[in-house]
Parts: sequence; C-alpha cells; structure tokens
Amino acid sequence: MTIKAVFFDAAGTLMRTRARVGETYARIAANHGKTVSPVELAHRFRVCFAAAPRLAFPGAAEESIGALERDWWKDLVSEIFQPWTPFENFEDYFIELFEHFASYEAWVLYPETLDTLLELKRRGLILDVISNFDSRLIGILAGLGVGPLFEHVFLSSRLGYAKPDAQIFRAALRQHHLKPADALHVGDNELCDLQGADQAGLRAVLIDRDSEAQEFGPKRIDSLRSILRLVDER
Repeated sequence: MTIKAVFFDAAGTLMRTRARVGETYARIAANHGKTVSPVELAHRFRVCFAAAPRLAFPGAAEESIGALERDWWKDLVSEIFQPWTPFENFEDYFIELFEHFASYEAWVLYPETLDTLLELKRRGLILDVISNFDSRLIGILAGLGVGPLFEHVFLSSRLGYAKPDAQIFRAALRQHHLKPADALHVGDNELCDLQGADQAGLRAVLIDRDSEAQEFGPKRIDSLRSILRLVDER
C-alpha cells in the first residue's frame, strides 16, 4: 500500500538541543547561585524524566493547559535538584530555564531535516508532528523554519494522551481520514515511537543516529534521508 502521510516525533528526531541538557541546566543554575556538575545534572535529568508521569492532562480545560504544562516541568526540575536542596533562588532559576527552552535558539535541526521534509512535501505526502511535548513546540518549529511544512502538530499535553498510547496516533489518522497502513511514523524512542505506532497499526521506523550497528533494517534507520527510500519502496 502507498504511504500517504509521514508523522514525526520532534526532539531527538527532527531537532536537538543546541547545548547538552546538563550543561544548560548547570550554566543557568550558576546564574542563580547554585553550582552543580553538568554530568550529575544530565544523569538526574535522565532518571527523573524517565520516572515522571506522561505529559498529558486528560479532561483539562483548554485555558488551563499552559499552567499545567509549566507546573509539570517545574515539578520535574524540582525533583532533578532534590539532592542539592535547598536552592534558594529556585523560582527565578526555573523561570529562566523554562523560557530558555521555549526559544527556538535553544534548538537546532539535524542536518538532513529540512531537505528531507522539503522533498517529502514535493512528493505530495502529508506531514505531521506527534510529540510528547508541550505548547512551546509550536513556536520552536516556527522559529526553526519548519513549522509551515506540517499540517498539524499533535501535542500530548493538549490531546490528553501521550505516546505510546494508540489514541494520539489515531487522532492524527482521523484528522486526515487515513487508515493506519497509510501512515509512517518516525521517532527516536523505541517504546513511545516504534512500539506505540506499531500497536496502533501504523508503519514505524526508529531513528538511531548513535547506534554502532553495521546494518539498518526496515525498522531502524540512522538518518531521516532513509525515509525517502522507504516511501519509494512502499
């Protein structure tokens, strides 16, 4: 069957932070009188982020989403810094940190992202983003120059369910009146992206830029450019 749409995860798939997360957390903390090793902060981020509840607020009113997103991140960052409490200037620190990552200048596209998206658009495919992110992503994608290439950006924080929940993938399919087999999903997380999309019936591939594997099969790629070949084959 012909692929009609390609859905993308965002962070780790289309883009990455310009600086390492631990380094940014440590640099901004130093601005507020707290000295912590970037390596330790990076470790705490990975552990706490993995243990955090999904970034989704089922049943929440539209007008409350922004505050809920901010509170979710504040709880996470507070947990990250728990070994280094008290942090007297934490409130001001969190404000600066949250605003930093809201800016597109804190992010950078992977080298092949723009050309790949443009070629997929040229071929007439529907492009969407499906991400366990918050509302800041809209401005980030716009600032990076790729926002207009996507017909829709589906955010877990606004839909009320997060990957790997099949509902977030089905929302994208419904938007375009597609069958699961009509769409290919691309992401960097094996559980959320590969298994989640598979379970929803979509075709799915995992982008794994850091793998040392010598061969990449139909479920694993090392560059977004490989999508062009996959689309041609199906």
